Amino acid sequence: MKYTIVINREYGSGGRLIGRKLASRLGIPFYDNDLIRLTAEKSGFSEEYVKEASEKKTTSLLYSLYMTSLPVSDQLFLAQSQVVRDLAAKESCVIVGGCADYVLKDIRGLVKVFIHAPINDRIQRVRDEYNETSGDYKNYVTRMDKRRITYYRYFTQYKWGRAHDYNITLDSTAGPDTCAEIIECYIKTFLKF
Repeated sequence: MKYTIVINREYGSGGRLIGRKLASRLGIPFYDNDLIRLTAEKSGFSEEYVKEASEKKTTSLLYSLYMTSLPVSDQLFLAQSQVVRDLAAKESCVIVGGCADYVLKDIRGLVKVFIHAPINDRIQRVRDEYNETSGDYKNYVTRMDKRRITYYRYFTQYKWGRAHDYNITLDSTAGPDTCAEIIECYIKTFLKF
């Protein structure tokens, strides 16, 4: 049976690392930053531009009123959505971000995961593992979360991170290996391996 695990995560919670470990445990492909490359190929925009525009929405009402074509952020979202659908149709995989839970909401074998962690743990990860340099890490982490929330709500009309919308929500302070193991156990039970 083909299945897709999608992971949304708070910034600094380690969701990407958990997704990578989970994909390795299950022996299936992992997609995160690859979405940027594949979206660039599909849309014709450069990878740098897609990365810059990633998780940003169009905010100008005047732009929306006077332009006859879709804003670039919307074009990129549509291209990325097609990439996500193509990946899920091709094979079992783990996809991090990209509003994949929304894009794939109607497919069979979809497991939706949300990873969160206390703010102090996220700040430590951002500082020590991501090597971000910020004078005010708490503000930086909060800003990154707000950016994700705004993007997600704009394109999905859903509330980002609402536990009710996921099969599993996990506090990543249990560690990436433990979290990957918990998700794997759920998948094997849910999909009846």
